[in-house]
Amino acid sequence: MTIVKRSISISGHSTSISVEEAFWNGLRDIAERQETSIARLVAAIDAERDTQTNLSSAIRLFVFDDALRRAERIEDGGPSD
Repeated sequence: MTIVKRSISISGHSTSISVEEAFWNGLRDIAERQETSIARLVAAIDAERDTQTNLSSAIRLFVFDDALRRAERIEDGGPSD
């Protein structure tokens, strides 16, 4: 799986993140479900992350956690969103 480096502006400054395409797609899907922009979602992830975790890792963990929560809801018979 290829890691893609992307530039994004969050909280008024430019930064780059390097994540695999699958995680970027997951991030985009979450932003669409939450009716927000990717930049705003990344800013929220950035604000909540542990200072020991880099932003790219925090994004991967956020997308992974979202996928787990959605899978658990489906397994329990609830809606996926």
